[in-house]
Amino acid sequence: MTSDGSAPQVGTAPGSETVDDARAAAASEVRRGVISLARRLRLERDEVGLTALGLSVLGHLRRRGPMTPGELATAERVQPQSLTRTLAALETAGLVSREPDPADGRRSLLAITDYGQAALRAEMEQRDAWLAAAMAEQLNATEIGLLRLAGPLLARLSAANP
Repeated sequence: MTSDGSAPQVGTAPGSETVDDARAAAASEVRRGVISLARRLRLERDEVGLTALGLSVLGHLRRRGPMTPGELATAERVQPQSLTRTLAALETAGLVSREPDPADGRRSLLAITDYGQAALRAEMEQRDAWLAAAMAEQLNATEIGLLRLAGPLLARLSAANP
């Protein structure tokens, strides 16, 4: 609020940006940057490698351990039926294994195999190598440090449900 009790006008004078305006501008900049970087990282993947969803499933299994198909669907924010083909392909390729759930024999637990770990690691290393080279070429040490701090913050934001 201004001194006369009215709402400040957006863009009327330098320095008059409200907290909400600054947050919206930051959100827009971050969104554009994240989308652009994600698009470029997808281009750095092997054409014949795993699908994006397959990589994501392997990542969840690596980080969280064995999960049911339903838990994976929730983690991916998709319907369980949407994962059926991906899970079958991962299982056929030997990247995941399926075992009965000891707590409920009607369900199955999926786990990443050693081969799946190696495939996931190879995919990550390929993109990490491109990103490290791009950062070395385009950024100074301070900027690289800021991105290192931003990584965990972006991960927290991706898990938010405001």
